[in-house]
Amino acid sequence: MQIAKQLNKYCPRCKGHRMHTLSVYKKGKESTMRQGVRRVERKKKGYGSFPKPIQKRFAKTTKKTLIKMKCDECGHILQGIKGGGLRMKKVEVAK
Repeated sequence: MQIAKQLNKYCPRCKGHRMHTLSVYKKGKESTMRQGVRRVERKKKGYGSFPKPIQKRFAKTTKKTLIKMKCDECGHILQGIKGGGLRMKKVEVAK
């Protein structure tokens, strides 16, 4: 699905409708010092295989795509659309 590069949306900081630049949210690099990562590493240490069952079957065929909207005037970033995101196979911001 193609999404327009700019949309006229309401900005809560400016308290009015302003032009917003749209982009698709990308996950950042995961931290290796998180508690869960440290716990799994400790469980795997000295053990033959993975300590938890690895999920092989998934109920959904797509993931929810989060869209970021950045206000062109104040730079305030709004994340997502009401409902937590759009479920699509492919998202493309039109040039």
